[in-house]
Amino acid sequence: MTRKFTWFNATSLTFAFAFLYLPILILIVYSFNESKLVTVWAGFSTKWYGELLHNQAMLDAAWVTFRVAFTTATLATILGTMAAYVLVRSGRFYGRTLFSGMIYAPLVMPDVIIGLSLLLLFIAMNIDRGMMTVIIAHTTFAMCYVAVVVSSRLISFDRSLEEAALDLGCSPMEAFFYVTLPIIAPSVVAGWLLAFTLSLDDLVIASFTTGPGATTLPIKIWSAVRLGVSPEINALSTILISIVTVGVIAASTIDRRRAARAGERG
Repeated sequence: MTRKFTWFNATSLTFAFAFLYLPILILIVYSFNESKLVTVWAGFSTKWYGELLHNQAMLDAAWVTFRVAFTTATLATILGTMAAYVLVRSGRFYGRTLFSGMIYAPLVMPDVIIGLSLLLLFIAMNIDRGMMTVIIAHTTFAMCYVAVVVSSRLISFDRSLEEAALDLGCSPMEAFFYVTLPIIAPSVVAGWLLAFTLSLDDLVIASFTTGPGATTLPIKIWSAVRLGVSPEINALSTILISIVTVGVIAASTIDRRRAARAGERG
C-alpha cells in the first residue's frame, strides 16, 4: 500500500526542515558578513576567518577541547566496553542491580546534578580543578553511552565463535582480542565517536569542573556570546559545521560503498 505525497505533507516537511536548518544557514551566511554587527549585512568578506586564526584565546580553547575530547573518548571506550562485557557476560552476580544502576544513572540524570556532585567530590578530595578534572567528569558520563552501545552488540554476538577459539587453544583473553573485539569493533568505534562528540559539545558539566588553563571551546563561546555575538563566533561555528558535514558525508559514502561491495559479493 502506497501513500500519496500530498501538499500537506510537503508543507509540513518544508516547515520542519526550515525550522531545523534555516538558523544554521543564516549563521553560515553571516559568517561572511563585512560588518562587525552580525545583524547588519554590509557585504561579502572572509576577514573574520582571518581574525579567528589570530584569536589566540579561541585557538587555545579549541586545542584544550580536542585534547579533552580525545582523552575522554579513549578512556570512556575502554571503561564502557569493560562494563558492557561484565553486564552481558557475567550473568547474575551479587551487586549486579547496583552496578547496572550506576552505569545507567548518568544517562537520565541532569547535567547540572552530575556537574555539581563532581564539583563537591573534587573539593572534598582537595583536587585542584583543571584539565584532568574535566576529563574525569566527561569520562564519568560518556562511558555510560559507550556501555549501552557495546552491550547491544554483545547481546546479539554469536558466542559459538568464542567457544571455537577456546577449543582451538586460545586463552579467554586471546579469544576476546582476536575474535570478540574485531567483530564488535564497529560498535566500539561508534561508542568512541559518541563519547568524543559528547565531550566536545558539553558545557554544563565542564563549567562546574574546569579550572585555570582548562577553558573548553563551549565555555569560551558561551562567555563571548554573553557579551554579544561576534562574527568570529559565526566563523568558528561555520568551520565546525563544515567538519561535521564532511565527516557525515564521508561516513555515508564509505557505508554505501561497503554495502555495494557486499551486494556484488552476494
